[in-house]
Amino acid sequence: MDLNADLGEGFGSWRLGDDEALLGLISSANVACGFHAGDAATMHRVCAAAAERGVAVGAQVGYRDLAGFGRRHIAYDFAELRDETIYQLGALDAFCRLYRTRVRYLKPHGALYHAAACDEAQAAALVAAISGYDHELPVLCQPGTVLAQLAAGAGLQVVAEGFADRNYLPNGTLVPRGAPDALVTDPDQVAVRAVRMAVSRTVVAVDGSVVPCPVESICLHGDTPGAVRCAELVRAALVDAGVTLTPFA
Repeated sequence: MDLNADLGEGFGSWRLGDDEALLGLISSANVACGFHAGDAATMHRVCAAAAERGVAVGAQVGYRDLAGFGRRHIAYDFAELRDETIYQLGALDAFCRLYRTRVRYLKPHGALYHAAACDEAQAAALVAAISGYDHELPVLCQPGTVLAQLAAGAGLQVVAEGFADRNYLPNGTLVPRGAPDALVTDPDQVAVRAVRMAVSRTVVAVDGSVVPCPVESICLHGDTPGAVRCAELVRAALVDAGVTLTPFA
């Protein structure tokens, strides 16, 4: 099982989350590429630290929306979203190359993640960007989404992702962030949920129903309160359950 987290989400003198601590606990890092968060210095720092620790770097691409942290939906022209995705991939890949590594996968962020799950045009723009830039790049996303279907149809590797620190609806989608029960913040509960995803491939939804969750990578959000403690407990619980943590890419 892969354990990933969103990193590099600061900007300038503003820092969000403890990237250094999380890099010692995860196997894959979704690094912000400067559009919803992140900047050149932050990308450089995180890529250097990830390479030193053997953590796979993925491009966490988002809308051009620093003020809204990429969590506001934007109606994009197909070509514009495709090209801005390529732009973000190339920027992060340049810093990876300084340390003799490369971007290993792509994951959409925030509102783009949710839009691509159901919006065929935005999902197609992401698929076109990856296919044009590097057809070998896997796509990290929720299983069964429009993005997953289009990516698989284009011959891209699709890696199914689950969220240990987010609540699920009975239909298998995430509880919207604006809802009071969107986040799971108790580190012990997060660890239990992660083990369940890894071992039984299921998750308990907010109504108590058990929902299939066949994932290959488990996400922890770096900006969630207590993210480092959650990662520590999740890693320990997975290892205790006999789960080997390794990057998927």
